[in-house]
Amino acid sequence: MRTAITAISIALAAALGAAGCASEPKNQRSAGQFTDDAALTAKVKTAIATDVGARAAAAVNVETFKGVVQLSGFIDSKDMGERAVAAARKVQGVQNVKNDLRLKSS
Repeated sequence: MRTAITAISIALAAALGAAGCASEPKNQRSAGQFTDDAALTAKVKTAIATDVGARAAAAVNVETFKGVVQLSGFIDSKDMGERAVAAARKVQGVQNVKNDLRLKSS
């Protein structure tokens, strides 16, 4: 439970920090879309923490724009990445998942 709350807090902080980054009208979201994306980011982060584990959730960055979720970061194994993508895809409201996860060098 503590991990899920931490994951949600991190996701919301990241989403709120990116609020002022849109500069072109096609890249702007309404307040409702922004809120929906922030909530979706938190749900995906929680799903990854629940399904894959806290270590994976800490390693995977989640960003959402108009329902499209982008996963990035460095992961320990290919299996961890596949499980993180699967966890993200099962979250209701996710339109698409972009997998930009990379394996750590040994």
